[in-house]
Amino acid sequence: MKRSKHRGHKEDRNGDEPAILETQNLDRNGMLLGGGPDPDTISLASVTAVTTNVSNKRSKPDIKMEPSSGRPVDYQVSVTVIEARQLVGLNMDPMVCVEIGDDKKYTSMKESTNCPYYNEYFVFDFHIPPDVMFDKILKVSVIHSKNLLRSGTLVGSFKMDVGTIYSQPEHQFYHKWALLSDPEDITAGCKGYVKCDVAVVAKGDTIKTPHKANESDEDDIEGNLLLPDGVPSERQWARYYLKLYRAEGLPRMNTSLMANVKKAFIGENKDLVDPYVQVHFAGQKGKTSIQKSCYEPIWNEQIVFTEMFPPLCKRMKIQIRDSDKVNDVAIGTHFLDLKKLSNDGDKGFLPTLGPAWVNMYGSTRTYTLMDEYQELNEGLGEGVSFRARLLISLGVEILDPSSPEITSSTEVQVEGVPNISESATGKVEEFFLFGSFLEATMIDRKIGDKPISFEVTIGYYGNENDGVIQTKTKGKKGDGDEEETELIHNSSEEEMDDDGDLTSVATSPPMKPVITDGNYFHLPYFERKPCIYIKSWWQDQRRRLYNANIIDNVADKLEDGLNDVHEIIKTEKSYPERRLRGVLEELSQGCSQFLSLANKDQNQSGRTKLDRERLKLCLSEVEAIGQQAKAMRSQVKKSTVRDKLKLAQNFLSKLRFLADEPQHSVPDVFIWMISNGKRIAYARVPSKDILYSSIDEEKGKDCGKVKTIFLRIPGKKGFGPAGWTVQSKIEIYLWLGLNRQRKDYLSGLPNGFEENKLSKGPGLPCSPPISLTYMMKQIFQLRVHMYQARSLFAADSTGLSDPFARVFFSTQSQVTEVLSETLCPTWDQLLVFENVELFGEASELRDDPPIIVIEIYDQDTVSVDCLDGKADFMGRTFAKPIVKMADEHYGPPRFPPQLEYYQIYRGNCAAGEMLAAFELLQIGPNGKADLPPIDGPTDMDRGPILPVPLGIRPVLSKYRIEVLFWGLRDLKRVNLAQVDRPRVDIECAGKGVQSALIQNYKKNPNFSTLVKWFEVDLPENELLHPPLNIRVVDCRAFGRYTLVGNNAVTSLRKFIYRGTDKEANNWSTTEEIIVVSMEAEPAFKKMETVVKLDSGSEAVVKVEDDDKDEKGKKKKRKKGDEPEEEELDESMLDWWSKYFASIETLTEALKAQEAALSDTEERDDMDIADRGDIKPEDSPVKGSKKGKGKKDKKKLPLEPFGKKKPKLDELKVYPKELESEFDGFEDWLHTFNLFRGKGGDDDDQNVTDEDRIVGKFKGSLCVYKVSDDMSRDTNFDSNMGMFQNIPSNDPINVIVRIYVIRATDLHPADINGKADPYIAIKLGKTEIKDKENYISKQLNPLFGKSFDVEATFPMDSTLTVSIYDWDLVGTDDLIGETRLDLENRFYSKHRATCGIACNYAIHGYNVWRDPMKPTHILAKLCKDGKLDGPHYGPGGRVKVENRVFMAPTEIEDENGLKKQTDEHLALTVLRHWEDIPRIGCKLVPEHVETRPLLHPDKPGIEQGRIELWVDMFPKDMTAPGPALDISPRKPKKFELRVIIWNTDEVVLEDDDIFTGEKSSDIFVRGWLKGQQEDKQDTDVHYHSITGEGNFNWRFIYPFDYLMAEEKIVISKKESMFAWDETEYKIPPRLNLQVWDADHFSADDFLGAIELDLNRFPRGAKTPKQCTIEMVTNEAEMPMVSIFKQKRIKGWWPFVARNEDDEFELTGKVEAELHLLTGEEAEKSPAGEGRNEPEPLEKPNRPDVALLWFLIPLKAAKHLVCDQYRWLTIKIVTALLLLAILGLFLYNMPGYMVKKMLGA
Repeated sequence: MKRSKHRGHKEDRNGDEPAILETQNLDRNGMLLGGGPDPDTISLASVTAVTTNVSNKRSKPDIKMEPSSGRPVDYQVSVTVIEARQLVGLNMDPMVCVEIGDDKKYTSMKESTNCPYYNEYFVFDFHIPPDVMFDKILKVSVIHSKNLLRSGTLVGSFKMDVGTIYSQPEHQFYHKWALLSDPEDITAGCKGYVKCDVAVVAKGDTIKTPHKANESDEDDIEGNLLLPDGVPSERQWARYYLKLYRAEGLPRMNTSLMANVKKAFIGENKDLVDPYVQVHFAGQKGKTSIQKSCYEPIWNEQIVFTEMFPPLCKRMKIQIRDSDKVNDVAIGTHFLDLKKLSNDGDKGFLPTLGPAWVNMYGSTRTYTLMDEYQELNEGLGEGVSFRARLLISLGVEILDPSSPEITSSTEVQVEGVPNISESATGKVEEFFLFGSFLEATMIDRKIGDKPISFEVTIGYYGNENDGVIQTKTKGKKGDGDEEETELIHNSSEEEMDDDGDLTSVATSPPMKPVITDGNYFHLPYFERKPCIYIKSWWQDQRRRLYNANIIDNVADKLEDGLNDVHEIIKTEKSYPERRLRGVLEELSQGCSQFLSLANKDQNQSGRTKLDRERLKLCLSEVEAIGQQAKAMRSQVKKSTVRDKLKLAQNFLSKLRFLADEPQHSVPDVFIWMISNGKRIAYARVPSKDILYSSIDEEKGKDCGKVKTIFLRIPGKKGFGPAGWTVQSKIEIYLWLGLNRQRKDYLSGLPNGFEENKLSKGPGLPCSPPISLTYMMKQIFQLRVHMYQARSLFAADSTGLSDPFARVFFSTQSQVTEVLSETLCPTWDQLLVFENVELFGEASELRDDPPIIVIEIYDQDTVSVDCLDGKADFMGRTFAKPIVKMADEHYGPPRFPPQLEYYQIYRGNCAAGEMLAAFELLQIGPNGKADLPPIDGPTDMDRGPILPVPLGIRPVLSKYRIEVLFWGLRDLKRVNLAQVDRPRVDIECAGKGVQSALIQNYKKNPNFSTLVKWFEVDLPENELLHPPLNIRVVDCRAFGRYTLVGNNAVTSLRKFIYRGTDKEANNWSTTEEIIVVSMEAEPAFKKMETVVKLDSGSEAVVKVEDDDKDEKGKKKKRKKGDEPEEEELDESMLDWWSKYFASIETLTEALKAQEAALSDTEERDDMDIADRGDIKPEDSPVKGSKKGKGKKDKKKLPLEPFGKKKPKLDELKVYPKELESEFDGFEDWLHTFNLFRGKGGDDDDQNVTDEDRIVGKFKGSLCVYKVSDDMSRDTNFDSNMGMFQNIPSNDPINVIVRIYVIRATDLHPADINGKADPYIAIKLGKTEIKDKENYISKQLNPLFGKSFDVEATFPMDSTLTVSIYDWDLVGTDDLIGETRLDLENRFYSKHRATCGIACNYAIHGYNVWRDPMKPTHILAKLCKDGKLDGPHYGPGGRVKVENRVFMAPTEIEDENGLKKQTDEHLALTVLRHWEDIPRIGCKLVPEHVETRPLLHPDKPGIEQGRIELWVDMFPKDMTAPGPALDISPRKPKKFELRVIIWNTDEVVLEDDDIFTGEKSSDIFVRGWLKGQQEDKQDTDVHYHSITGEGNFNWRFIYPFDYLMAEEKIVISKKESMFAWDETEYKIPPRLNLQVWDADHFSADDFLGAIELDLNRFPRGAKTPKQCTIEMVTNEAEMPMVSIFKQKRIKGWWPFVARNEDDEFELTGKVEAELHLLTGEEAEKSPAGEGRNEPEPLEKPNRPDVALLWFLIPLKAAKHLVCDQYRWLTIKIVTALLLLAILGLFLYNMPGYMVKKMLGA
């Protein structure tokens, strides 16, 4: 009943559309409006209801054949390591190591600094499948003092997987700080930061490089961490506990031969697999113990990873492996995507999973010694069979680093866990799978004609190798206590249950195939359809799948609806907004339905935490989507359809994400085709798609429906052409549900069958049928109207094809005629299939006819390699016919059917479109007499071939096609011979025209006759216009013709000429005044909107800013009260000043644009989006406000908007090619690429197409309906047709001036990771190689060069600018090149010959460089455009047509004298030329363009970028002046003198050995960053007891400095072996350190400070005021620049890090900094230290002359007399007593003897 309720407004058109894909939106709406009422008058939704068959019995087939994952792709990962900051450690020598997988690259080592500056660029190239690429880990680590002998110590590292980078906007992180942590010690906190750029480019991606602004160094590190959006900056350490309980269903490994051998030796049959589980996560891996000889291993272990949370690695890879003495092999792999197991919202949850079973898929379960599909088990590519299931659970615990029991290392640990109860994963239920094969056709002939059977498996049930597995959990725990079952019929297939039911029949009986046609067989099932059924036991977790199904169901409807809307917009049908409203309405209904259904079965056993959390998440998300959709519905208007469509597309991806259930339950179903015991091809059906539920919304989309499935070749063999041919097409009916729900499992089959069961004894209950016999049979006639195809694949070496189409329906096939040499065949042919037998009820067939498959082939003439004239496959598409039953009337709205386009696919790539219609007519009781007659056009004599009948073929009108033949360019050789006398043939719909013959292509490749035309009958409906073919042939001697190349213009729409309306012509009759002040400041300083000019309105358009008018100034003053910036010194300015100012403007514009776009609420009222770049004059008001808000928040280094920047004339910097901004300069001259050669078999053909280009045809087309009232101008040149005012195409001599500014991010060409680039320029025969001026070891070279080349158009029209790498030995390598088409630029109406500057000046840095002045240019433009004007009036006005412009009229010359001039006026008009009615268009401004450099060997991957611009000057005009000087600024010589006066409070490091007194021998060391060779030390202040030191010591640092870039330039040899000096640019930073000198051991480092000379804290007046705040809290301190102040004196703190990594004050230094220019330094020299000239006086230190000698004596005195006086006395007394005692003992014996002997 549910169905019929929905039938009225079903809009999903589920059944009859040729499957629509997510990615491409195909042309699919003709069917919708099947010839119904006029679409303009009724809403589309109602039309849909009339013409759509709601599909009950059939589900949509999937059109894409080839598996896309697993195919290797080219990737390039580029990493720029800019600098590191705040590294933890004292006085270290750090280097950075970047590793991806096993590739490691190191930066150079920087000495004794905690904040090294590197700016080094690394590139890693890969050619691997995307899955493997995105799982690779990028690791950035900082290593301290590594050298040849020692490996260095790790300071800290940062890890992120490549997939995370690739999923970023633009696939990159730019100028972000990676936070380093120490994996050995997780309690330690941050170990420093590394600033880097990381980008991942796949083939064909373009990367937008954000413009290199001047990095100002107050970077907000915390705000710019290298983390994806949404990841908190404070990441904590966490433990990831992955518990692995047990596995089951492992495939029987090495059975057969090996088993028998082993059995003979061992005497018992063991399980021959030793499984263990290995887990990879975030670059670490852990593994469980090995369970010997076990098919059902039980581990009960957990693997613990310690990693930051949230992790920057998306997937955890879990792999069951078989341990083996020789090599371990993977049995199956599963990936856990952590994003799906957690939610980072407010009510989010940490990653959690299970305990749940996960299913693993991989190669087939049959064991062979060499498994050809082994990589499927490694997780590459789609698994073709079930491998095993594993019971796991995952938990995450955030660590509290302060708690004592935490081990601080991140080693992976393995621990045991208690067993888990059986019911924890849910109650085991008996499932029943039923399938019936209704048709098996299109079986590839190559398979051979041996009998074919189909095998269906679900998990490890139904697989013949496994026999029947009764695992411990099954059988016993089913409903009732079933005994172990035994086999009957001695067959492993069929098995009795104790209720007499067969457990499984998994294979259809083998059957010999029958020939359909030359390529395919089919199986003769006819009315007897084989069935299969399998009983299996799984945990009942259907709720998970039901919820996923409901969401998928909603998403499918949404997707179909959105495709409809796209279609309506694309085909320009009316009312797309109505359809979108309907779609949103349906979406909100679907969402509310989910809310009501999803909450059921809450207390079911086996529900995990993830189930509960995901349910909460899905409920809240779906509810939100429903509400947004409802709210959005009311906002959909005609104008906002596209925006809303984008938002709805976001809903779709969100729903798809929610529907993906990470915890599996029932494994997927595999269908294998087996021929002669060999597995040939397979299909995989997700179990959720065929799962039954009594509630419609929860039911799988293919459950109980007939699905068309195309079987594929497994594994790698399925890549490329092999994977495109259908192995077999089956129509199969599948039903999966609980055994107890089985009653209506047959209800979805087409009706009219009888069941055939296995014969059983009487009285046994009924079992499922093993086949069905259809009693009802309908006879039909199918009419296929094949009209034409376009944009087909080029299958022959000529670049054309000989296409024919083969149509399959049921078991029949027919072929159209072969049309030779075309990519756009118009077959215009009707194919009639007689007596098509279809089984089932008539009414069901009407709603649900089977699909028709159309394959397009290229007929090869008998060639050497294939003797049978084989056909090459070119693509395939599907269609559903419109069905007419015998009792229906053949008439509107459904008949006759309309032609519509079907997208053709070749593998996964679109390969053209086909225009056709299909009708299936039932043959009633009266035979064919009832069928509508076939009435084709009668005037065609095509023998037996029937043309498409009249009601269906399009209505034609007479059109005239005019062709402008301009010339041919860049023709390559054909068969080794040069093209000499080419001609162009144009053909459309059978008619055509030929160009004049070019007599000598080398001398002049242009045509002598410019315009020709022909008339042709074309369909009135523009969407059905046939393509127009352009073919170039070379006329050789003896009347031979050779095809050079061809191009098919698939859509003529852009060339259709639509006469201008009368209204639009007189744009506006009133005068409009446009006031333009001269100083166009960059946008968002002043903001006044530009009013759009409507026709007939009167408007004064102001584009102004605070000009020289006083009011502006006064206002400004009041607001900010800040002093005016110093005036700019004109003489100081050069072209580079202008360039850097422009780049700053560009970065600001891009920022403001981002800010504006991020503000979606207001976006509706703004049209930044339409504008692309914000132009300096007309940026909308809002842009400024937002930009400002953003700026204040972020404390960007740029001045806030209030301040007025010094005024500079700017140019326009385009961050891309100039032509992309001006539609390729094809305003009237179009370039058509000519192709030859076979199309590429690559994944994305557009890239390989570039290799097939053999030249270009330049010209244009104009298509218009022939009518009598064609109005003509008075001065209309009839020879030129519609192409009036076109310049002549005679050869013209031009001076081309190329300015190359710089290149960025070049691909390294040398082993050292650098390159030595130089410029090479080629134009025609002229080649310039600027080899002498190569730039050593630079990947971002600044060239600043201009080259003049003379050229003659049309011969030399393509300019190639290349960058080569200079090599001392061998040839120079090409790094990359870019090509510019100069001819289109030269002739373009946008006037790209010489950019129009924003101001007119006759001297200075902004001098006018065009030989024609603005007034001349304007006069010429007006004359060419036949405009009235220009009329210069008084008061600075100029009038052109009906527009009035105002501007200043004075100009200053070199001497400062003012002169009157009209140039400013003329320039103002030129800069607003797009506002001129009728012929206005934007003129190219003075600019710099950024072009990608490409390398022919690496198509589609950028090798760097180059910034340049090109000026062209015709020779017959005034000669241009000398070229602008843009040579790079020479660095200016400076000398920095630093006087160290005193130190104070320096920490005392030494303990006196005797006195224990603290003291330090202080000295100060200093260097300018990067120049450690020139480090200078003061003398030593010995024995400072108070930490005070007096020095009066002068350091002198000469250096070369670039003011504009704020960088010091150093030239030095990189190593002893370097050939030449390399130039480095580094920020100017002065390092001062305080040390304690030691005589015998190394000196001790005490503290340091680094001062950035551009902005450092002002020194404190006294030591008291000097605090550590000056370093830690820089933002709040007053900052100074030595370049402005020149001289500064004060106290600064020395700091070092203590054990807790916190800064502590270790001393203070009083220093004086004095900056002099090179000349000043020469005039007043000063000596180093305290030397002459200008010596400093000696410091007043305590007398230390004999210090080293006296210190020990002093120390002794101190000890004896003061500190230990009594102790000394006691010791002395004791010693005396001891001495006396000693003497006494010594002398005693002697005396005794004397006494005794009485001597």
